[in-house]
Amino acid sequence: MKTILVTGGAGFIGANFVRMVLDEHPAVRVINLDKLTYAGNLENLKGYTDNPNHVFVKGDICDGPLVSKVIDEHQIDGIVNFAAESHVDRSLVEPGVFIETNVQGTLVLLKIALEKKIQRFLQVSTDEVYGSLGPEGLFTETTPLSPNSPYSASKASADMLVAAFGHSWGLPYNITRCSNNYGPYQFPEKMLPLMIHNALNDKELPVYGDGLYVRDWLYVYDHCTAIWKVLTEADPGTVYNIGGNNEKTNLEVVGLILERLGKPESLITHVKDRPGHDRRYAIDSSKIMNGLGWKPTVTFKEGVHRTIDWYLSNTDWLNHVVSGQYQQYYESMYTNR
Repeated sequence: MKTILVTGGAGFIGANFVRMVLDEHPAVRVINLDKLTYAGNLENLKGYTDNPNHVFVKGDICDGPLVSKVIDEHQIDGIVNFAAESHVDRSLVEPGVFIETNVQGTLVLLKIALEKKIQRFLQVSTDEVYGSLGPEGLFTETTPLSPNSPYSASKASADMLVAAFGHSWGLPYNITRCSNNYGPYQFPEKMLPLMIHNALNDKELPVYGDGLYVRDWLYVYDHCTAIWKVLTEADPGTVYNIGGNNEKTNLEVVGLILERLGKPESLITHVKDRPGHDRRYAIDSSKIMNGLGWKPTVTFKEGVHRTIDWYLSNTDWLNHVVSGQYQQYYESMYTNR
């Protein structure tokens, strides 16, 4: 891959992926297309916006003419699609937005990728498409899709469209499904940064229900290296689960944050559960570990400590996000260019 189009490359995982590629694969050019919605933040790419191998384009994946123009202008070889509405709680309030971006937007990308004969289309998905697990067992790549929220339904729909384009027209694709990501630059509506921010300000830490919901946690850098492995080494038409082998209850996660920050457990407040809350997710990553030689390198405790330390060292970033000031960054960077 000489030139890749990364959609959603100013979001949490997308920006970490862009930074990783620019740092570790200097022969690769990254064209970064992001709509800069509330969760897209160019401050996530501070220090990289002027990198000669990085071109930022503000735009929507639903805008077919723009996507087509970008692919032609930059001679794109591969597409990595991170662009998505991704917060379950928001999907329960505004499901239509999730269908528009996650399904319709992916369809636009697929049609153009097929027309332009893109060498590889990688769809970044989620373990939430599999639904909920009981107290035992793991999601594998052959687990039937059984989404339980508008968010996960939209991602499952996109996955099926990607596979259909591969089956029907031979589009070379891969799908990756990851567990809960955490790490630097995560928007503070998500659990870890929300809890860190609240704890730092001695605010209540809201925990759904009994707090015993289980998730597998994956440090975002490990996720990014796995995606690169799949993009550059996997056979087309294959699906890979990517997990961190770190099953934790929400209460365990919150407890580790409070311990690291020296804050009391009395800050924990149990709140009304959200509708259709899946009890447990857990991923079997043996396919990518055995087939592509990837493995997670960061333990959960180490990753949480790194994440907390990053937020402590980047209070300006956090304050800008919480206040909404980060949305002015694009104008300050590009208005006068």
